[in-house]
Amino acid sequence: MSSQYAVAKAGQKRKDPLSLSSTPNAKNSAKRVKTSRARNILAQASDKALNQNGELDVSAFVKAREFEIRAMETSITSSKTFLSKRAFQQLPNELRRRTASHNVKKVPKKLRIRAMREMKEDNTPTVTSRRRKPTPRLRLRLETAKKLQKLNARAKKRRETKGQNAAAGDPVKMPTPAPSTPRLKKNALASPDKSVSKFRKRQKHKAWLPTHLFHAKRAHMTEPKHPLWRFAIPLSPTEKSFRKTHRAEALRGCVAWDMSYISTIGLEGVEASVLGLMRGLGVAEDELSGSRMVKWRRGTRSWQGWVRERDNEKHWIAKVGIVWCTEDESSAAVEESGSTGKKRKRRCLMRVHPSAFLQLWKEILKVGKMQRPPVMVEDLRFEIGSIELTGPASTESLVVALEAFPQVPDAKTRDYSSMVWSSLGSVTNSSVLPSNAVLGFNVTDPRLHYPPRTIDLPTSDTANEQLLQTLAEWLPDKSQNPPSIFDRTARLTASRLLSSQKAINRRKGDARPGEYPAPAATDPQIPVLLTATRSPISGAQGSWTLLMPWKCVLPVWYHIMYYPLSTGGNPRFGGLQELRQVAFEQGIPWFPGDFPGVQAGWEWELAERAKRKIEWEKSPKGKRTSWESLDLGKGRKGEIGIGWACDWEHLFNPASTSQATTKDSSTNNEEVQKFTDTEDKPSEAIDAPILPRPCHHLPLSNSLAFLSPSDQGINTQSVTTVHLHLLSRGVPTTCARIYCVSAIDLHLRSQWLALASSILHPPKKHLGSNTANSTNRRKVLASIPRNESHPLRTQQTALSLLHPAERTSDGPLQPGDAAYPCVPDAEDLIGFVTTGNYDLGQGKGSAVGSIAIAKVATTQSKGSGRGKTVTPGVGESLTTDGESERVRGEIEEFERKLGRKTVQRLCVVRNAGESVGRLARWEIV
Repeated sequence: MSSQYAVAKAGQKRKDPLSLSSTPNAKNSAKRVKTSRARNILAQASDKALNQNGELDVSAFVKAREFEIRAMETSITSSKTFLSKRAFQQLPNELRRRTASHNVKKVPKKLRIRAMREMKEDNTPTVTSRRRKPTPRLRLRLETAKKLQKLNARAKKRRETKGQNAAAGDPVKMPTPAPSTPRLKKNALASPDKSVSKFRKRQKHKAWLPTHLFHAKRAHMTEPKHPLWRFAIPLSPTEKSFRKTHRAEALRGCVAWDMSYISTIGLEGVEASVLGLMRGLGVAEDELSGSRMVKWRRGTRSWQGWVRERDNEKHWIAKVGIVWCTEDESSAAVEESGSTGKKRKRRCLMRVHPSAFLQLWKEILKVGKMQRPPVMVEDLRFEIGSIELTGPASTESLVVALEAFPQVPDAKTRDYSSMVWSSLGSVTNSSVLPSNAVLGFNVTDPRLHYPPRTIDLPTSDTANEQLLQTLAEWLPDKSQNPPSIFDRTARLTASRLLSSQKAINRRKGDARPGEYPAPAATDPQIPVLLTATRSPISGAQGSWTLLMPWKCVLPVWYHIMYYPLSTGGNPRFGGLQELRQVAFEQGIPWFPGDFPGVQAGWEWELAERAKRKIEWEKSPKGKRTSWESLDLGKGRKGEIGIGWACDWEHLFNPASTSQATTKDSSTNNEEVQKFTDTEDKPSEAIDAPILPRPCHHLPLSNSLAFLSPSDQGINTQSVTTVHLHLLSRGVPTTCARIYCVSAIDLHLRSQWLALASSILHPPKKHLGSNTANSTNRRKVLASIPRNESHPLRTQQTALSLLHPAERTSDGPLQPGDAAYPCVPDAEDLIGFVTTGNYDLGQGKGSAVGSIAIAKVATTQSKGSGRGKTVTPGVGESLTTDGESERVRGEIEEFERKLGRKTVQRLCVVRNAGESVGRLARWEIV
């Protein structure tokens, strides 16, 4: 047996790890042994050079010195290359490739020669694409490519023959007519442009973003057969990016997203008709005609708010952004004088999330036709693209990428937008700009000054004072030309005049070394529109939204991605998960996932519910959560509602059983699939059935009004979005249950208020003999190794076994303590967590969820329970009036100490499948 094992060991390439497993740190011990062997020089004792008589043996002495010299040479070589790394191992994580060890083309050019030399020295088997045997799929693609080449050659030959015949018949060569402008589709849905034949089959049921090829190589994309909102959207970069995204967004750098999937709707008509359309969609009257929003109606500010249905129950649809086109000063003056009888038309852009586009489009068409004169509606989804940036270096990246087109010297009006834009490079937070500021101007092709170079940002006191003066005056409010992006002809002209990359490279080759190509008269003027958005949290980073023609997004995107920032590194790109992460860290709810009360949010919840159910069913029965056997304390068993869902059906209809709810959810999932399938046919998508939902969203202003004591008209199915701040340790997860601090069981309410008081108002610590002894005991225990026995450690273990309820440290109660309060009952359930995670910005867990506003208002109206009967819990008894008065007195004392407003905002959060609740404070967002 041993001989067979020895033979097997001899054929192995690496050493047996079992020989090192006896030591506690086997890996580190082996590394130390290897290091010492590489750095030690073997030597031979001088006794070996002496014979038996003690005389020197010259031959033996020479051999010993020869051995030592060879050992020294070997040691020099081994110690030099022991800790050295290969060329591909020195690259950062974002530049490493799987095949870099045997393919030098996957290594940057600076290290390619060294990598090639290392491969030759190590005799590494390399791969050459020309000599690689094609796989079955690659062979089919090569055969298809050959067939397409033959077809193209035939078509090209026919075109040449046809041209020669036409030239022979007519000797005068006719000039090529300019391409005609496509007919404007009024009040009709648009379709994406016909893609390249090479990629046409891949876009049969979906559309690609302008930067699809960039993201497809670097990010996880949506599944080809399951697109998201009819787009192939990047979900997350392939590398780890959770902490890197937080650092780039909040500390240093910036993050960029291709937001071209956001739907854009163009409105054009008389100003009174456009305002009437917005009034029909639920925009407040003071924002349409009040003096507070004059700059927005003038076109120098943007607006974000909620729109709703006009008829029926007037449910809210989505949050939209609206930007007016700036008025021309000459035309405005003519209209004020009344010299023309025609009313001047105005334009504006409305941007909405694609999940709510069809619902909003239907409402806009209906309300627009009611206006006199009617409003023309245009679908600009595939004409206008957008990029969103956030982070300290976002303004710097945009200023370098967007170089303003030179103004005409004899222009009548002076455009301050381009002048101000070039001086904003040193702004590290767009929140310092005027709220919702808008800048519209034309820029040059970014490819003409590619690769980008780092600009020198001014840091002197004089430059900072000039920047503060610029921000204080903000000249674009005084004079700003109408942005060309509102003009359809300007958008199409900029897209058509974009030079090919081959022509750009030719111009770069003709330029002097180290210089950019000189501007030409035929260079396109790319219209852009920039909006700066503030974060609701003070001190948080704002964001930039860049609008431009669809085909001009890719050149600007590459310029931003490869710009070397002045703080080091390059801007990062993000996917859908990074967008949700940034919104979560800023306390902003993400649409549609955090809005289950709207139609788009309800469809998202049904889709996510189906995914979580599949994941739960995939896991083995021994490892997945058993919802039926969950112990909630006081004899209560089983999860409330469906464990893998935000069960709003159960919240508003507790009588429904979980089986019925599961059946309804599966039916709804089928309807959602039908609804998404009809999106492939725009004409049918307008008449698609609207799925029933058990709750309805209520915006911030309406929720605050309903929580006031004077308001009584509360819809029992209205929900509002809240941000949850945990008061203790713990991380809430999605589908966690949100309870109010029980107003029915006052004994339980007293326990939770006592815990909140101990957390928010901890007692002052007085160092006494007991505290000093416990502190010394902990210091002694910490100094003792865990694998060694000690009388104090034995004593501590015995105390913990005999008295598990006794706490050995000061502070509030922790989950697991015997006196820790249990979670409230199902009657106190008020909502669910839609997004929960660890917040890197706050350094603790937080969440975004939705709560039933009617239940919260009912709980607040009950107050502290004065004059009400104390309801005992299971296994408890309160028989005397003195005990009831004592509990009421404790509740009143805690409410006085914490404050009425704080008590009203307290809640208990319990993760699905867990029995422990944690205190949190909610605020409406």
